[in-house]
Amino acid sequence: MEKKYIMALDEGTSSVRCILFDKAGNIKSMSQRGFKQIYPQPGWVEHDATEIWARQIGVAREAMEKIGAKAEEIAGIGITDQRETTVVWDRATGQPVCNAIVWQCRRTAEYCDSLAAAGWSDKIREKTGLLIDAYFSGTKLRWILENVPGARERAEKGELLFGTIDSWLIWKLTGGKVHVTDYSNASRTMMFNIHTLEWDEEILELLGIPRCMLPKPVQSSQIYGDTDPAIFGGPIPVSGAAGDQQCALFGQTCFKPGEVKNTYGTGGFLLMNTGDAPVSSKNGLVTTIAWGLDGKVTYALEGSIFVAGAAIQWLRDEMDFFEHSYQVSELASRVPDTGGVYMVPAFVGLGAPYWDPYARGMITGITRGTTRDHIARAVLESMAYQTCDVLKAMEQDSGISLSALKVDGGASANDMLLQIQADMTNKPVVRPSCIETTALGAAYLAGLSTGFWSSTDEVKQNWQIDRVFEGGISDADRSAAMEGWHHAVRQAMTR
Repeated sequence: MEKKYIMALDEGTSSVRCILFDKAGNIKSMSQRGFKQIYPQPGWVEHDATEIWARQIGVAREAMEKIGAKAEEIAGIGITDQRETTVVWDRATGQPVCNAIVWQCRRTAEYCDSLAAAGWSDKIREKTGLLIDAYFSGTKLRWILENVPGARERAEKGELLFGTIDSWLIWKLTGGKVHVTDYSNASRTMMFNIHTLEWDEEILELLGIPRCMLPKPVQSSQIYGDTDPAIFGGPIPVSGAAGDQQCALFGQTCFKPGEVKNTYGTGGFLLMNTGDAPVSSKNGLVTTIAWGLDGKVTYALEGSIFVAGAAIQWLRDEMDFFEHSYQVSELASRVPDTGGVYMVPAFVGLGAPYWDPYARGMITGITRGTTRDHIARAVLESMAYQTCDVLKAMEQDSGISLSALKVDGGASANDMLLQIQADMTNKPVVRPSCIETTALGAAYLAGLSTGFWSSTDEVKQNWQIDRVFEGGISDADRSAAMEGWHHAVRQAMTR
């Protein structure tokens, strides 16, 4: 039967999606569901990996049913996932030993401080490209081994497996036959040497991680195995995987060194393609693997903003400002500016370029005249300000002055946000026709390995511009706004 579709499984921080794409990169079917966010105590964030699996398969079947797609019509499955989120499960039963520890979780911040105090910062950065931070998977895995009863003993016996969400889904999809992770996800664990493309023995020993738990590192675009036929009514090759931000870079067709994208999701993530050579950061960014393709590795510089769209969700869910996230613009547009109000959304600390895990959220500049409208606008502006901070660091590290910023992710549908972003960067902000570039990147990686697409040149022809936003404020206004933002950030920081 003719191969009509590529399936992308997009496992995000707050929801799972399945999108079926055709050869032109068009969305033919999509299904999405949220899942539970678990906050056991302040700064801790967890997910139920079993719920994620059930919801992911549920939306995949639903997307197929919507258009009557059969397993034999699907050329391959690409997986993109929230990175760093840590799952440990029983090799025999497939049951997680505890809830997954989410990338946002700060429970290992003090242990990370102790590693830095012991002089490990330079060595870990040199090997992994990462700063020592609770964000990454390695210390989360150590925490599980230290705190879940019996976990360390069982792990050392080879009874337990570790993986980020890509590994967990691939293992489940293949009926427990394949335990792998792609280079991009491996590079986010703080245990992987990005130069040798192997798990680093010295770091594993430092963290007390048994190597037998770890998945095999593989390319981002290759056939890992077939799905269990019972899942979709027939086997489908699982043929691509990469972390969500690397997939967005690929989906935005940023194939040349110096090209940059920003994804506005739960967090905000800027990546710059740096080609076949890792670039070390002196300005608070991390060096990461973008993807492994055709036997070659592409590297990237990354700035991770921990809270972007999550601040809008906070206004919706905890503050009850509105019922739907898109309504933030309705409030924000009622006022010409924030009236001097700044919102620093450090709910789980600050990421790049500040890296302060103990910072907490703050609203400054409140007066008797401050309204919900001002606060809503301040939340939108905080997403743009944080992006400006990371872009500046990126330009300094790379020596490249960016000509434009490609954007994607759910919040990039917000015209007001993108206009503020263009005003604050004074660079064109380019939104593509398909803003589901994370899922599209996963689809491209899966399709290239199965021959659905012949080359990245063919893929690039699918990319189309929806709208370009140009800056429209004065240099003086821009400087004043950023100065106020940096003053607010300093107040929120603890170091």
